[in-house]
Amino acid sequence: MELRQYAALSAVEMARLVREGEVSPVELVQASLDAIEETEARVNAYSAVFAEDAKARAVTLEKEARAKSFRGPFHGVPVGIKDLFLVEGYRTQRGSKLYVDSVASETAPSVERLLAAGAVMVGKTTTPELGWKATSNSPLYGVTRNPWDVSRTAGGSSSGSAVAVADGTVPLTLGSDGGGSMRVPASFCGIFSLKATLGRVPTYPLSPTEHLSHAGPMTNSVHDYALALDVLQGPDARDPQALPAASLSYLETLGDLPKLRCVLAPTLFGAAVAPGIAGVIGRTFDEIKAHLPVEIVEAKIDWPDPIDIFDALWVARGALYAGLKPEDIVRIDPGFARMVARAPSIRLEDHFRTLQARAAFNRSVAESFEQFDLLVMPMVPVEPFAAEDDGPKDMDGTHPVPWARWTPFSYPFNITGQPAASVPCGWSPSGLPVGLQVIGRRFAEEHVLQFCVAWERHFNWRQRAPAVYAGT
Repeated sequence: MELRQYAALSAVEMARLVREGEVSPVELVQASLDAIEETEARVNAYSAVFAEDAKARAVTLEKEARAKSFRGPFHGVPVGIKDLFLVEGYRTQRGSKLYVDSVASETAPSVERLLAAGAVMVGKTTTPELGWKATSNSPLYGVTRNPWDVSRTAGGSSSGSAVAVADGTVPLTLGSDGGGSMRVPASFCGIFSLKATLGRVPTYPLSPTEHLSHAGPMTNSVHDYALALDVLQGPDARDPQALPAASLSYLETLGDLPKLRCVLAPTLFGAAVAPGIAGVIGRTFDEIKAHLPVEIVEAKIDWPDPIDIFDALWVARGALYAGLKPEDIVRIDPGFARMVARAPSIRLEDHFRTLQARAAFNRSVAESFEQFDLLVMPMVPVEPFAAEDDGPKDMDGTHPVPWARWTPFSYPFNITGQPAASVPCGWSPSGLPVGLQVIGRRFAEEHVLQFCVAWERHFNWRQRAPAVYAGT
């Protein structure tokens, strides 16, 4: 199989071809490994590649396919797994020198379900240390680069997962999102991802920020995502936040687009949006009004910026590492070390006041969403910046800029636990992808997906390929 042909296939298409006998799991896995070999030196998307294990599994799956025995909807499809997820028998290094030899003794629920559906793990994908920031460098893996421009960041913390989909090495990866960690790299790399309602996809082990962190797929198409969500969703005894099984198939809901009420917001909290981004978003809003069968409504959105709530919850996780020895502190990401140093200053009383403030913010947002179904807005207000940096140099006059200040549109919806997607909507004057964020009510992922698939039908974001792309 030619690599360009392979890279153009969606996960749904790959699985269909396997079921119909037109392509084998062995061919798909070999194409994936060849694509990784071709692209990896330029982007550094994978923390580890398991070529021999993947080939052996593909042989087994091919035998089953010949016997018309299919494990599930992703039988034979190559996938990547973010290196924060446990996979029994494999290292989970978390982008940290502290965990370089940490071998998992069990498997995370989402990985279990994806593998049970027939997927083939070809590798683990990179993340900044412990997934703590929204950029794409770590002390262990080095710099993961944006395939559209390798001098730019891929975003984070699901950095490698976004790049692996964007550069065509796999059609589907697993990522996690505690403050924008799936949506920011999806926006920067020009792919699709939805942070589903908190608990829709079970997680284990629970993150120190379990009340913020979501797990889920990252894909090149809404159909791939919806099928993956059908596979991944549902309760798991290891996750007390996991929701009951949904009463619908997300894939099947894509055939309809009800008359959804949408608010189009060019910004939030008065945050500045770079002119190149604002122009793309403005044109996208015009296209939505002209071509999508939705009702555009006006609504007053005057929520306070919850940055202090998010910052307090995020920094508190550093308390788990407060006992690190000095020789270990110097081995971790300097920014993470600063967060660890701040954590002991958070008093228990302050923490509970933060939880009260979070509840009040959530109520305010929920009351607003009684007036509409979807909030549509920019995903990130800036273009991808230098790959080695932790923030843009030209924002607020400082460098590095704290990451929550250049991602002001992502963390509010981790606080509320609502479904929020990043869907490609165009390219900046520099030729870099721009993402549109689509936020729905809690438990209403289908509305977000229905809107996004309608947009995908109108705007084919795969009309352009990155500079680093399999087969080019």
